[in-house]
Amino acid sequence: MQMAAATFPKEISSPLEGKTKGEQTRMAILGCALEIAGREGLEGLTIGTLAERMQMSKSGVIAHFGSRESLQIAVLREYQRRFVAQVFMPSLQRPRGLPRLEGMIQGWQEQVSASEAQGCLFVSGAVEYDDRPGPLREVLVEVVRSWQQEMLRAAKQAIEEGHLRADTDPEQLVFEAYGVILASHHERRLMGCTNSTERVRKSFKRLIDSYRISHRSSITQAA
Repeated sequence: MQMAAATFPKEISSPLEGKTKGEQTRMAILGCALEIAGREGLEGLTIGTLAERMQMSKSGVIAHFGSRESLQIAVLREYQRRFVAQVFMPSLQRPRGLPRLEGMIQGWQEQVSASEAQGCLFVSGAVEYDDRPGPLREVLVEVVRSWQQEMLRAAKQAIEEGHLRADTDPEQLVFEAYGVILASHHERRLMGCTNSTERVRKSFKRLIDSYRISHRSSITQAA
């Protein structure tokens, strides 16, 4: 898995702090658009549907975003902002290394499971745009890659801290951990699985245990 040196933003301000009335209206539109995209995907988000939901004219919505594509990109960025606030920042409060990586996976899974009606735009967006070139796909790739990079950083720290074996392949670990969340999203959203959260917990524990320094090996190294 090739990962560029992108990072998640760490400066999170209140979405309404110091905003003008027009900016607050824009944020309200974004919130509604995010709900629609969560249920129907970014492709299911249209100016007409959003205008009807907001009880605004189409021209009123366009005035804030300019085009449907710009709206979709703004929704993806707003999703990223909320993801950072709800998942990434709390994980940084944990000790570096494995506890932090566990916090990322746990927080992500909780976010995926928080609403039966909505999924993760990182995952659903990948399905919609994996083979569709354009600005929206480029933003999606950048956002997802930056999240993978943060997971990779935590995995490397886990090795440095001695939480995992020195021969652990951190990119493989992140690849497998990411796959667990993808499977969870699929099972919950498509198959209606009600115990995907528990399956993620068990799968991630098994994955980490396979890389963890065993008590026996620690004794051997000490000898």
